[in-house]
Amino acid sequence: MKNNLEKQIAEYVTKYKENHYRLAFSYVKNPEDALDIVQESIYKALSAKDTLKNSDHIKTWFYRIVVNTALDFLRKRKRVGVMDEEILSTLEGGAVDHYQNIDLQRALDALPIKYRSVVVLRYFEDLKIEEIAYILNENVNTVKTRLYKSLEKLRLQMNDDVREGLV
Repeated sequence: MKNNLEKQIAEYVTKYKENHYRLAFSYVKNPEDALDIVQESIYKALSAKDTLKNSDHIKTWFYRIVVNTALDFLRKRKRVGVMDEEILSTLEGGAVDHYQNIDLQRALDALPIKYRSVVVLRYFEDLKIEEIAYILNENVNTVKTRLYKSLEKLRLQMNDDVREGLV
């Protein structure tokens, strides 16, 4: 059973490694630090595999480990909110919306971490509200409220940028 669970964890981590990296990067804004967080998260997951009660929940279980590892990293380094390089490396896709993505990334980065986490997990990682609540160890209604407030703050920030001619 344990070897099978280790194998499932290894397969999951390998299959979705880009998602885990992107999630870690959304917190730390540094490629090397994001890789370190993913690596440490894998170690933590394998060390704590007994806490995974149902292998069907491996996604939310591992995301929670990544998020907590990233938050621990930020607390240790006291780098919450620091950002001004390597935004471009997080952007994938076509050149059509390239500039719009940079503006959205700046607006996201201006959000407090508790709001940014909800938006990243919901819209960039395509998680359900219940999964986000589990990952962040929050009440479902708290997650819904933060999501609503986050979107409102983003809308206001993007509108301010348009008015100021930044977009």
